[in-house]
Amino acid sequence: MKRIILFTGFMALVCLTSCTQKKEEKEEAEKFTVTNPVKMDTSFTKQYVSQIKSVRNIELRAQEKGFLQNIYVDEGQFVKAGQVLFRIQPKMYEAELLKAQSEEKAAEIELQNTKLLADKNIVSKNEQAVALSKLQAAKAEVALAKLHLSFTEIKAPFDGTIDRIPLKLGSLIDEGELLTSLSDNSQMFAYFNVSEPEYIQYQTDIKDRADSKVSLVLANGDVFKEKGNVEVIESEFNNETGNIAFRARFPNSGKLLRNGETGQVQMLVPLKNAIVIPQKATYEIQDKKYVFVVDKNDKVSSREITITGEIPDLYVVSSGLTENDKILLEGVQKVRENDKIKYEFQSPKEVMNHLRVKAE
Repeated sequence: MKRIILFTGFMALVCLTSCTQKKEEKEEAEKFTVTNPVKMDTSFTKQYVSQIKSVRNIELRAQEKGFLQNIYVDEGQFVKAGQVLFRIQPKMYEAELLKAQSEEKAAEIELQNTKLLADKNIVSKNEQAVALSKLQAAKAEVALAKLHLSFTEIKAPFDGTIDRIPLKLGSLIDEGELLTSLSDNSQMFAYFNVSEPEYIQYQTDIKDRADSKVSLVLANGDVFKEKGNVEVIESEFNNETGNIAFRARFPNSGKLLRNGETGQVQMLVPLKNAIVIPQKATYEIQDKKYVFVVDKNDKVSSREITITGEIPDLYVVSSGLTENDKILLEGVQKVRENDKIKYEFQSPKEVMNHLRVKAE
């Protein structure tokens, strides 16, 4: 009987010791790390969807009606300024020029005869003036005929690349019909839209304004090798979107960029006294970002925050937190609303030292 009592007591002691150890392990496992947001001067790179355009891109259209007699270029070909691209059958306009030149010659002869008669007072000076007027009108007709004839040759107004040629040899062309487009791709414009707050910050924060040098991310994710420069801002905001268009100019020495491409402009945006927190302290619900804030009673409560920028490992917070708040750094998936927790406080500087971006 004594043996049974001793054995029972021993098992109870073992059980009590085991339970105590498990409880201590559980309490130890439930200790979390807490830190503060940090206020610092920093900068982040923001991306804007952009539309890429040639510095010059024009449509080449026929200025006269006729048959397309010659095509001297091919699609995608680089051409020089003044190079002949197309010829519209010129015979009718050549005939008009010959007729105008003939009438000019007749007017010259008439003026000479009238002048001789006027000098002998056979005809009045008024008749001489009329003959002179006829000659001037004939000269104008010659000039106009030459102009029409010149329109039968379509030349490149600047160096550029030929786009698609929709018409074939022998096609009947109407006045104003599209022959092709010409693009000067030596430099390219990238247009992108900026919100009103970002525009105000860019314009007013002159000393620490965003770098006018920008990068361009291409559609395949590669960064374009040449830097661009922000040089123009539109005069007014779009009432529907609340944005204003910026324009950046990029050199295009390798001719990689073409008119109509898309990409993303990367602009370095400076921030003064920005509230910054580690990304791992946040969680997301339906595209909204949240953190757990620890109150004076060591209870956690969720709080929605607004992210204005992203740096490696860090978020820049525009609203929802102050530098005095205590936020849960690790274990955001383990706690629930109003849980009372035990924690160790880790200073923001110590937290930053373990991240890629450090507080300065």
